[in-house]
Amino acid sequence: MDETGLLHHVELYASDFEESMTFWEWFLGELGYEVYQDWDDGRSWKCGPTYLVLVRAPEKYENEEYHRRHPGLNHLAFHAESRTHVDELTEKLRERGRTILYEDEHPHAGGEDYYALYFEDPERMKVEVVAPEEEVE
Repeated sequence: MDETGLLHHVELYASDFEESMTFWEWFLGELGYEVYQDWDDGRSWKCGPTYLVLVRAPEKYENEEYHRRHPGLNHLAFHAESRTHVDELTEKLRERGRTILYEDEHPHAGGEDYYALYFEDPERMKVEVVAPEEEVE
């Protein structure tokens, strides 16, 4: 498989490293990622050719609040296995107290033909999980 153009990795800084680590460890595990690298102030998880890195924010910046509407990264979007997978993740996230975004339009907040989950991670970054297109009616 030619990997040209595929995302290599994403690196996220966390102000509350332990909370973010606990969340991302669980969430990425649900999507089939496995721990790739591990060190005192960071961890990465890999799925195929792509990996996600979580790093403790430098103390100098740890109190600066992230907002997805500021210039920079708005959200991360992941593929789900199926609509059922989207539904299962939605329930598990609710059980974990995560904020489900666009609740009144869920799971069609992206449009009638788009089946997805939108939620916030511990840093309030938007994360999206999308069902395969072939499943969309």
